[in-house]
Amino acid sequence: MNKEDKIKVAVVILNWNGRKFLEKFLPSVTQNSIGAEVIIADNDSTDDSVEFMKKNYPELRLIINSSNSGYAGGYNEALAQINAEYYVLLNSDIEVGKNWVMPIIEEMDKNPNIGAAQPKLIAYYQKDEFEYAGAAGGFIDKYGYPFCRGRIFNKLEKDNEQYNDNTEIFWASGAAMFVRADAYHKVGGLDNDFFAHMEEIDLCWRLQLANYKVMAIPKSIVYHVGGGTLPKNSSRKTYLNFRNNFALLFKNLPKNRLWKVFIARLVLDGVAAIRFLTEGKYHDTIAVFRAHMYFYAHMPELIRKRKGKNLVAVSSIYQKNIVFQHFLYGKSKFSDLDKSDFS
Repeated sequence: MNKEDKIKVAVVILNWNGRKFLEKFLPSVTQNSIGAEVIIADNDSTDDSVEFMKKNYPELRLIINSSNSGYAGGYNEALAQINAEYYVLLNSDIEVGKNWVMPIIEEMDKNPNIGAAQPKLIAYYQKDEFEYAGAAGGFIDKYGYPFCRGRIFNKLEKDNEQYNDNTEIFWASGAAMFVRADAYHKVGGLDNDFFAHMEEIDLCWRLQLANYKVMAIPKSIVYHVGGGTLPKNSSRKTYLNFRNNFALLFKNLPKNRLWKVFIARLVLDGVAAIRFLTEGKYHDTIAVFRAHMYFYAHMPELIRKRKGKNLVAVSSIYQKNIVFQHFLYGKSKFSDLDKSDFS
């Protein structure tokens, strides 16, 4: 695209075999995305998604990716073809609220140091409850375990407007992520090697290393089905989560924290594998083992990704172990955590 064709906001839905979601949720996106251009990027679907789009939404731009390279590769391929000031990475299984775009864009316009942001994510089928994939903003603990304002592990809080303040977070949900395009490309975009899961955490970490902030702006609200591609109890999802979590830690941790964290994670991941085994989740136990084997086999490549980076400590990391806090001490709400333990 030429420079004069640059648009302000591009809402980009990456679709893979999601015709049913496009049919159900695209009307809300097109009706409520005032001030934005809606674009569909098809990730080499094998269903009739492309035909559906051409027939029912000929006015929308349709990008057809060359292959299914996952969430990370699919978005990188599509966004390279879109000239915009802001990208909004939006899952196809989301119903958006009215005026959901501009509250975040206005905040990012006022504060050029905001690299990424997310709306409040509410469960589509339980609209008084936060949604798993991002709730009211994401964090990690010092060992890399992710959690959210409104969700710790599988414990979801009711939305009583307790997290309605704009606040700095560690990661914005990839289900509905607003990102400054210049910042996205400056840090190299999403890591294609992640394929899917935790790639947004890795991106947000790299944005913070480049001195950008990540924010939750809950005046904007979306309603997420979740589990549209892989269900929560999928061993494939277990594999990707453990594998990619190791990779994002190795890529981004400062040198003085790296090996301390990895020794602790070896123990904690062993406990997780044993727990899966005792619960009869044999495929999940194998998934944890496979994730570790992948990490060791690809360590030279991960070392190359660290080289030349100014890997320093960043803010908003919870300095305790969320596993112990939740399972041993019963802390099931974000508000149960001591704010002084975030740094």
